[in-house]
Amino acid sequence: MEEKRLYIVGIGPGGREDMTIRADRILGECQVIAGYTVYVDLVKDFYPEAEFLVTPMRQEKERCIMALRSAASGKKTALICSGDSGVYGMAGLALQLAEDFPDTEIEVIPGITAALSGGAVLGAPLGHDFAVISLSDLLTPWEVIEMRLRSAAESDFVICLYNPASRKRSDYLARACRILLKHRDPGTRCGLVKNIGRSEETMELMTLGELESADADMFTTVFIGNRETFFSGRRMITPRGYRNV
Repeated sequence: MEEKRLYIVGIGPGGREDMTIRADRILGECQVIAGYTVYVDLVKDFYPEAEFLVTPMRQEKERCIMALRSAASGKKTALICSGDSGVYGMAGLALQLAEDFPDTEIEVIPGITAALSGGAVLGAPLGHDFAVISLSDLLTPWEVIEMRLRSAAESDFVICLYNPASRKRSDYLARACRILLKHRDPGTRCGLVKNIGRSEETMELMTLGELESADADMFTTVFIGNRETFFSGRRMITPRGYRNV
């Protein structure tokens, strides 16, 4: 019996060298690779023999169904996501929709999410407990995002922000900072990384007070330290609590 299988693959921040060996191997074996246009553009030169299926932003359901139909037809298919396939990725939606494709097996392939790849650029900002929060309110009400920001700030988590701003949400990072500043010192150490793993990659260190006016977009990941976070040269470090160092 012909195997029907869909791989949901996290491709990491964008460069092939930041992709896991497993993800690269599977994509090299797939006949069809489906994904958001921007992410397909990052990998299509690596897999010239594959057929590519693309959809624009906000067509996540259509993208999943397209990939599931391809797999159900007997073609070895991958649905790619930036970073990790389960962290703000397509794995959850694809698994839900797979109920309508009972003969198709789903395999989730993890990738390096922006919190980890961006953290490596900055140094070691996630050395202790941390929370990851998306500022996109397309799927989560802003009131819920505010609650999560307050709770993370009050608990002294290091906070990693995804989707901090866009053309339609240009002030969301500033709004988030104003919430955090009610619970954190304005001198709290922060950092941001843009275009992680790509030729345009940049990083910047600043305080929470300065972060409020920082320039950010959908390709920016923001790191807000806890009370112990400090800068060492051009590095952002959150100690784990080793008392004898």
